[in-house]
Amino acid sequence: MSELDEAWMLALAEAERRARAAGKSDVLDYLALRNSNDLLRQTGITWLMEIFMSVAAEANRSGASVQVSRDDAHRFKSGNSTMVGRLLTLRNGVRNLFIEAGWPRQPRDGFVSGGGLARGNIRHLGFKSADAELLLTKSQTGVPVWLILGPRGDRSQLHESIAKTQLQILLNDSRTR
Repeated sequence: MSELDEAWMLALAEAERRARAAGKSDVLDYLALRNSNDLLRQTGITWLMEIFMSVAAEANRSGASVQVSRDDAHRFKSGNSTMVGRLLTLRNGVRNLFIEAGWPRQPRDGFVSGGGLARGNIRHLGFKSADAELLLTKSQTGVPVWLILGPRGDRSQLHESIAKTQLQILLNDSRTR
């Protein structure tokens, strides 16, 4: 857990304590929803990062040499908003695949557009047409689900097979481009 996340949790706990002492049930309801959504966000982002790390590890066991690095205090733009979260970088020689995901943490950061809980990107350095924009939503059963946002407003669910395809793009030579 980053220092920012720890400070945020302490601030929320203090706000909850004060709301409880003041008998403000509406504030308590908001804080409960916020905590629930933050848990969904963290769970969804962890799953996204782990699926790509798992696919990279599988490729390495098969003879690839994918290098993995992480940044747990990553900031990136999504539209006019700033998302704060995690960055996973997969390297193969000079090629890079970036998986980033997060959500706004402060009011000045903006909001998650598209009615979601968090935003993310899958980006290939120098191969923009393989990039994907992601939106974390809650399924009808309440489970966090990553959607790939298409250029015409279409949405499809992210599955492990897509992570494997993205890794294959990283591993393959220029003939796939």
